[in-house]
Amino acid sequence: MRPSSAVRQTAAARLRALLLLFAAVTGGLLAGAGPVSAHAALTGSDPQQGAVVDTAPAQVSLTFSEAVALSDGSVRVYDPKGEQVDTGTTTDLGGNTYAVKLHAGLPDGTFTVTYQVVSADSHPVSGAFTFSVGAPSETTVTVSGQEAGGGLVGGLYDVARYAAYAGFILLVGGAAFVLACWPRGAGVRPVQRLVVGGWLTLTAATLATLLMRGSYTGSGKVGDIFDLSLLSDVLQTKTGAALVSRLLLLAAAALFIAVLFGAYVRQDADAADDDADSRAGGDEGSTGKRDLTFGLAIGGGVVAAGLAASWAMAEHASTGIQAGVAMPVDMVHLLAVAAWLGGLAALLVALFRAPADAPVEARAVRRFSRVAFGSVLVLTVTGLYQSWRQVGSWSALTGTSYGQLLLVKVGLVVVLVGIAGISRRWTARLADAPAAPAEQEAPPVITTVASASGDPRRAAQLARQQAAMSAAREKRIRNADAGRTGLRRSVLAEAGVAVVLLAVTTVLTTTEPGRTEEEAQAATSSAQQSDGSGEAGVLSLDMPFDTGGQNGKGVVRVDLDPARVGGNDMHVYVQRPDGKAFDIPEVKIAFTLEEKEIGPLPVVPDHITTGHWSASGVQIPMAGDWEVAVTVRTSDIDQVTVNKNAKIG
Repeated sequence: MRPSSAVRQTAAARLRALLLLFAAVTGGLLAGAGPVSAHAALTGSDPQQGAVVDTAPAQVSLTFSEAVALSDGSVRVYDPKGEQVDTGTTTDLGGNTYAVKLHAGLPDGTFTVTYQVVSADSHPVSGAFTFSVGAPSETTVTVSGQEAGGGLVGGLYDVARYAAYAGFILLVGGAAFVLACWPRGAGVRPVQRLVVGGWLTLTAATLATLLMRGSYTGSGKVGDIFDLSLLSDVLQTKTGAALVSRLLLLAAAALFIAVLFGAYVRQDADAADDDADSRAGGDEGSTGKRDLTFGLAIGGGVVAAGLAASWAMAEHASTGIQAGVAMPVDMVHLLAVAAWLGGLAALLVALFRAPADAPVEARAVRRFSRVAFGSVLVLTVTGLYQSWRQVGSWSALTGTSYGQLLLVKVGLVVVLVGIAGISRRWTARLADAPAAPAEQEAPPVITTVASASGDPRRAAQLARQQAAMSAAREKRIRNADAGRTGLRRSVLAEAGVAVVLLAVTTVLTTTEPGRTEEEAQAATSSAQQSDGSGEAGVLSLDMPFDTGGQNGKGVVRVDLDPARVGGNDMHVYVQRPDGKAFDIPEVKIAFTLEEKEIGPLPVVPDHITTGHWSASGVQIPMAGDWEVAVTVRTSDIDQVTVNKNAKIG
C-alpha cells in the first residue's frame, strides 16, 4: 500500500492537470465560438415597436430568434379602447416569423400587441409592445407585469424542477455507489432509504411538473393545474412526451430497486464467508452474485441513461447547433453529476448512519474517490462544451445573467473539488491506519422479563433506555476513529456545497443563455437603426440609468419624430437591463440649447402602456445641438437624471 504522502502528491498532480485542462479548453472554446440559440427572443416585428403607420395593417407579424410553439390566441392585438381586434388564428410565415391577421376598419390610435409562446427548449416567453395608426393616443389596455412562467405556479414549478434533479441524483448516484463502491451497503437501511427517497422524490416531482406544465406556459393560474384539457395539450408537446417517458422509466427503476435491495442482498448473504473479502473482486463473492451485479449494472445503466435523456430531449441541449452531439453530451454530464453528488450523499449517509457492526470500509471510500475524480474530469469536458454552446463569448460570460450564474457555478465546483482533495487525504489516512480495536461490550441492563411484563410502562421505558444506550455506543465507536471523523466532516462540507451547486444549476437551466440574449439585443439594435435611417428625421437616444434603489437599473429610450424645428411626436420607453419593459412612477424630459441659452424646456409625457410614455406637439424652437435630459424616478426617494446631446433640426 502506498504511503499517504504519495497519495496526496498524486491527488495534487491530478488536480493541477485538471485546472490546466479547464483553463486551456475554456480559452479555446470561447475564443472560437459560433452562433447558436436556446431561449427564443423577439428580434423583430411588423409594424415595429413604437412605429407610427399611416394606415392600419392587415396583420401583425413577429420574428423570433428560433422556432417557437404557438396556439390560437398566443398573439393578441388590442385597440386603444382595449377591444381585441385580431382574428385569433396564428400563421407560420417561415423564417421563425409568425403572424396574426387583423379585422378591417380599425380606428387610429395606439395598438397593443401581446404574445406568449414556448421556445424550442421548453421555456415560456412572453412580452408586449405598441404601435400606432395615424398618431399615438392614450390606451386603456393594461399589460400584466407578470412574465410567463412567473407567479405562484412558476415558483412551484421551479421547486418541482429542483426536486426532480435532486431525486435523480440520489436515485442514480446512490445506486451506483452501492454497485460500484460498497455492495454491502445494499443491506444497510439508511442507504436503502436514501435511494428509495430519491425515487419517490423524482416520481412526485415529475407528476407535479406534468400537471403544472399547462398553467406554467399559459395562464399561470393555480386553478388550471388540474385542467384536463390543458393536460391533454401538454401530452402532445415535446416536454409532455419527455415527462411521460420519465414516468415509464421510473416504473422500470422501481423494479431495479426491488432487485437491488431484495435478491441482491440475499445473494450477498448466501455468498458471504470468511474468504470472500480477500478475493480479487472484493465483495463480489460467488459467480451468481457477479452475474447479478453485472445484470444490475447494465439494466441500471440503461434506465439511468434514459432518465437523463428525458431532460436532454426537451431542454437546452435539444436546440441550436450540433443538437445531435449536445444531447448525448448533456446525458453524460447529468450522469457524471449523479455519480459524483449522489455517491457523495450515499457516502455521507454511510459514514453517519451505518451501524457500528457494518461500517463503510476504507476500500469503498477509495473506490468512490476514484469514481468522483473520473466524474470531475467528465464534468469538466462536457461542461465546457455546454458553456461554449450557451455563452460563446467573453462579453456574454460577464455581461449576462446566464454568464454570471455560470461563473458562480464554476466557482462552487472549484470549492467542491478543493474540499474533495481534503477528503482524499482523510481517505489515505483511513487506509493507512491500523484497524481500531473493538469496543468492549456495554454491560447489559439488569432486568427480567417477568418484571418488565408486569409493568408495560416500565418495559417501554427500559426499551427506550436500551435503544438510547445502543445508539450512544454506536456513536462512540464511530467517533473513536479520528480518520473516520475527519472524513465525515469533509464529506459533510462537500454535501453542503453540493446542495447550493444544485440550486444554482436549476436556476441556470431556466435562464436565457447569454449568447441568445446578446443576439436578441444586437438584432433589436439593428432593427432600430434600420428603422431610423429608413424614415428621415427620426431621432432615437438610449440612456442607461441607475437610481441606486431596488430595481433601479434600466435603459430609457427617447424617440423624437421628425426631430426638426416645430412640433414633434415623442415616445419614451423604459426597459430593464434584460430588455423587458417595466413601469416607473415618473419620467420627465427637458430640452436645453446651451449655446443659445434656451431651456430647459420641460415635457411631461403621458403614460400609454407598460414601459411606454408619449407626448405630441413637443416644440423645438430652433435647430442646434440640444441636450436631452431625462429624469427617472423609480420610487418615492430614488431618482436620477441622465442626459445626451443630439442634433435636432
